[in-house]
Amino acid sequence: WAFASLRDLSQIFRSVSIAVIAFTMVAFFVMRLEGVPRTVPLIVWFILMAGLGGSRMMLRVLRERRLTGLWERSGGGRVNILLVGAGDEADLFIRAVSSNPQAPFRIVGIVGENAKRVGSQVHGIAVLGTVEDLPKIVESLREKDRAPSRLVMTRAMTRMNAAMTSGLLDQCAALGLKLSRLPAMTDLNNDVQASQQVRDQPIALEDLLGRPETILNRSAIIELVTGKRVLVTGAGGTIGSELVRQIVALNPSHLVLLEVSEFNLYKIEMEVHESAPILSKRAYIADVRDMARLAQIFRDEKPDLVFHAAAIKHVPIAEFNAREALLTNVIGTRLVADCAAKAGVKAMVMISTDKAVHPTNVMGATKRLAEMYIQALDLLSPTSRFVTVRFGNVLVSTGSVVPRFQEQIGKGGPVTVTHPDITRYFMTVREAVELVLQASAFGVQPGDQRGKVMVLDMGQPVKIADLARQMIRLAGLKPDEDVKIDYTGLRPGEKMYEELFSPNEELIPSSADGVRLAKSPTVELPQLQQTLANFATLLQAGMTEAAAIARLEELVPEFKRS
Repeated sequence: WAFASLRDLSQIFRSVSIAVIAFTMVAFFVMRLEGVPRTVPLIVWFILMAGLGGSRMMLRVLRERRLTGLWERSGGGRVNILLVGAGDEADLFIRAVSSNPQAPFRIVGIVGENAKRVGSQVHGIAVLGTVEDLPKIVESLREKDRAPSRLVMTRAMTRMNAAMTSGLLDQCAALGLKLSRLPAMTDLNNDVQASQQVRDQPIALEDLLGRPETILNRSAIIELVTGKRVLVTGAGGTIGSELVRQIVALNPSHLVLLEVSEFNLYKIEMEVHESAPILSKRAYIADVRDMARLAQIFRDEKPDLVFHAAAIKHVPIAEFNAREALLTNVIGTRLVADCAAKAGVKAMVMISTDKAVHPTNVMGATKRLAEMYIQALDLLSPTSRFVTVRFGNVLVSTGSVVPRFQEQIGKGGPVTVTHPDITRYFMTVREAVELVLQASAFGVQPGDQRGKVMVLDMGQPVKIADLARQMIRLAGLKPDEDVKIDYTGLRPGEKMYEELFSPNEELIPSSADGVRLAKSPTVELPQLQQTLANFATLLQAGMTEAAAIARLEELVPEFKRS
């Protein structure tokens, strides 16, 4: 009863109403209600509602008042906070805090999204002003001895306006406040759960990217993966491991992990075992450049679906190890695709990169050549589908600037950026893989998708220097004062900005949210197969780096090495 809600009250209302109406009708047919005043059913209805519903609501009100009194009196150890946003999340959070005597917060006010809500209240907590009024609000609360030490944003507000989040970060630094955000709505979806999970979370780097939330076609993704035998190459890498995690949640019938690194394979296999101990799975140490090993695995495992995430991705390393990058990114992709075609898989999905567009480095050019092979194979394959998914940088991936910046900030700086104006596209690894699955589900459907590249909507590009400054602020420090930023110059093969589409590609919208299609010029498959077979022979015979790069430039005409 102490947790009775409006839903409970509405159920009581329906039950009492049906019971009174049914009783009245039966009584009318049996005794014609002679001598019974017509107000009796109404009085009975009110008595039942008061007894069943009113008592429950009264107990809840008394409980919440008692807890609120305790909450107000026991101020020791509680943190005064200001909420930013007055929507459903704020409503749930306020109720969770007010009904939990152990909650670590005292909500001293709300900062509204707009001026229309100023002066109103949410569960007795006043909306004191808008974001523009924040300095005045904080000063007023300090005068009343209710000074907040933290500003807590609703998740809807962080998703809605990254620029505002960034501005609040600066304001909080000036006002001596910490900035954080509420937990997910799913953590506050009922009173009992919410009262046990009252907490805030730090503002994350992804909150400052300003990416809108993508609507996923979960039924199509479930149909793609559930009950299927799935093989993931590069299963221990950043993208590969997240693919594995999300695939496990979709209940495949069997999962095959393929990874060249023993340690990475061990880590992801242990993680899968802990999260899904009864899932049928196999883990293989294997190099995608080893045709005999791949053929054996495909014969034994008979996958329905292949996600090819294995690659050499680090631009400077690939630049000085061109032969290895070609053998892994091009020849390895060809071998995996050929094995998939021979095994008759439903689909193979290759993970590509925005560096494949107008490539200026070896890594990007090798990925473009791999794209060309997958496109050509998709156009001629009678049953299997071969899908390419292209996207930009992933936050905190191996080799990403984010872990390096975190390490440099932790040491007190300086943070090294190659150029003040260099930009990149970013998204979180979770969102990238969700969209890979969405694009894959869309790509294998009947239609005019064959031979096209699926390109993820990356939002707006971000200046790396701005990203560095935001990370310094998130660490509670001031850019250029507490932590310096040094500009070191572009590295070999590095571009000032990345592109998702080439001018010679036709951009086609798709019905899948967050996914667009690129129609690229294609090459005849038999010709490309012979070309790559000859190239592989030369590479394995010890072809020089210079000769390998020269041949790559011939095969990828748009490759202009910087």
